[in-house]
Amino acid sequence: MMESLAGNFLISTPRMPDPRFQEQVIYLCAHNDEGAMGLVINNPNPEITLLDVLHGSGLNIPNGILPPVYMGGPVEMDAGFILYCNETADRYSIEIKPGIYLSRDSRLLEDISQGKGPKDFLFMLGYAGWGAGQLETELIDNSWLTVPGDVDVLFHTPDAQKWRLAAQKFGIDISIFGDIIGYA
Repeated sequence: MMESLAGNFLISTPRMPDPRFQEQVIYLCAHNDEGAMGLVINNPNPEITLLDVLHGSGLNIPNGILPPVYMGGPVEMDAGFILYCNETADRYSIEIKPGIYLSRDSRLLEDISQGKGPKDFLFMLGYAGWGAGQLETELIDNSWLTVPGDVDVLFHTPDAQKWRLAAQKFGIDISIFGDIIGYA
């Protein structure tokens, strides 16, 4: 069994064969013998806004600029997820790594609508999932690069820069990554 990659970024390499994941960064939320689950953090949905989600749920609209809704992945695209940074979790969240939580609880969305929620969060629809051994095969095929997850990239980097910056923080130029891979 490989060590869990939860809390790490998966950065698609130029060798990524699936066009849905080209130049994408996924934050891995779970990884074990049964498979993996993660959320795409740099793919805002052009068709739905957080205003739409809040209004459709009958919730208040907070003051200020609302963040985008992200397409978290191609699985269960009607399922909502909130990835957030906070000092403490609520009881309906799971801790991915210290200070980073994942929730599907509508009460957290209600708190956000009332200005009481976490300051740093991403709202996703859908997720990326892998069956047992599937992610490991994609890693062996050099479709993904793994690096430690970074709060600044997650919550404070413009979406268009996340793919390059997530790798660049570790001295990697992801745009040429596929050209320099070798086998011993």
